[in-house]
Amino acid sequence: MALTQLICITLDELREKIGMIKNEISYAQLLETNNLIQQNSDETYWLCATRTVQESKIFPVSAYILFSYLNCFYRYPELLKKIEANMSAEEVGDRARSTGVKILAWTIPCFYLLGREMLINWGVVKPTDAVEDVVYVMDFWKRFQLSWHRNNGGLTNRQNGHRAQIFPEQKLQVFHADAFECVPGDELHNSAQEFMATIAQYGFLVSCESRLTIHNHGPYKVSENREMLVRDFRELAEYDFPWLDGVAKDLLYNNLTVAMIVEDTHITLLDDWGSFEAEPELKSEHIRAVGLWTADNLTDGHQPIGMDTPEQLTQTFIELTAQIKIATTKLWEQMAGWSRDQQMDAGALNYFAVPKELAHIAGCYESSDWMMMDDRAERFRPLLNDEYGNLFLGELVGMITQPSQQAHAYTMAQHTDKATKGLSFIPYSILQDEPYTSGVGPITGGVTNLEPKQDRYRTSEGVLSESELNQRCKEFTMTACTEEFRLLCSDWVKYHFREDKADHLFAIEQKHSRLLKGKGASLSRDDIEALRNK
Repeated sequence: MALTQLICITLDELREKIGMIKNEISYAQLLETNNLIQQNSDETYWLCATRTVQESKIFPVSAYILFSYLNCFYRYPELLKKIEANMSAEEVGDRARSTGVKILAWTIPCFYLLGREMLINWGVVKPTDAVEDVVYVMDFWKRFQLSWHRNNGGLTNRQNGHRAQIFPEQKLQVFHADAFECVPGDELHNSAQEFMATIAQYGFLVSCESRLTIHNHGPYKVSENREMLVRDFRELAEYDFPWLDGVAKDLLYNNLTVAMIVEDTHITLLDDWGSFEAEPELKSEHIRAVGLWTADNLTDGHQPIGMDTPEQLTQTFIELTAQIKIATTKLWEQMAGWSRDQQMDAGALNYFAVPKELAHIAGCYESSDWMMMDDRAERFRPLLNDEYGNLFLGELVGMITQPSQQAHAYTMAQHTDKATKGLSFIPYSILQDEPYTSGVGPITGGVTNLEPKQDRYRTSEGVLSESELNQRCKEFTMTACTEEFRLLCSDWVKYHFREDKADHLFAIEQKHSRLLKGKGASLSRDDIEALRNK
């Protein structure tokens, strides 16, 4: 009897090591997971078919994108669990909503699921592999997204009519009130335009000729013929990316936020990539007011920059533009000397590491987690030459022609009416007798061809080490996310705006406001507009 028990224990231990132990997964969980997979499948095709094609004369973009997907598949489950060991996905979402974060709506699930789809088509895994990983990643994403989108009630921009109305009223009132008026041709208008063009070019290069440093949300209705678009430019200084060490040493702000109020144009679409469209087409002459703020995980909300007078803001834009141009030149010079493997690593890590800001929020960021290519992904590097990368990525996300993506002949896909399914479901048969594996296992090692990351992280509190930054993030809670205020939503404000507690809630955002400091919760949007026009 003892020998039999010993054999059984040994087999169980072996199965656990290779990911075969089955935790209880319910039918309801699989139904929801497959629903989330299908939502992302439909939106991925729509985004890839309707947005601008991404190409580069310098970087092997298609190849590094595919490389990043593999890294996501092998690392996201463990890294998201590490975040939740410190802070729940919902609380991370609350904090991210207060200070801003890179666009995550599409990246977490689709980067991960596309890595899975690649491996399914290569015969490395089956749809019945890493089942618990898939369920967990999708559940984490869902909970984060619902918290991030709390003010509009959607899971994604797509669910909200391709709009992203993220900020609460109290923050929007400050952005609306304090933005300075400008007209085409004046100094503020010109300096703001040059700044946004320059920082967009710099951000494009920082993210290896992709758009991942720029995140737009809105539109927010300001008046009958005006709307506000909030534009975040993130990870500009020495922070996580080793290729900005030294290059961005003189940049004092890692994140910058521009509130741009436009007139006589309507932003008709803002998708889950943060791209927007307007009718008539948004041009510089439509911009009628601008403001500038910064925020990170150690600021108590957004802090104004150069916002005392229009002249001060103009000068701030001019100075920032000059600094960013210098950093852009330095970055070009550095990247010009990179090998293809360095280009591959930088591009892949830029894509893979989009959710790393959540680890910063939770105070558990480690460079070795997020700035390394996993050993298991590294095995496929020789396959990803330029020709194969271009062709395979096009088939995977555009033409939907991979074997795993073919459905039965009666199927009509949402956007194409073809018999295809972009991302594979988890088979429900695993709830009966079909064997499956639970996950890919722990992270065991990683490699990089890039220079080691220097232990320097630019924050609102100066340059910190990784351990110092983690400690301060763990210890700091922005006032809006304390237990007293965290759950006070717009529906609560609607019925309690005359109470002192509502005034205190609005005072959190108003304390740095030029026009609204101390005015409380009783002002309407029209009141704000009237204050601006005095």
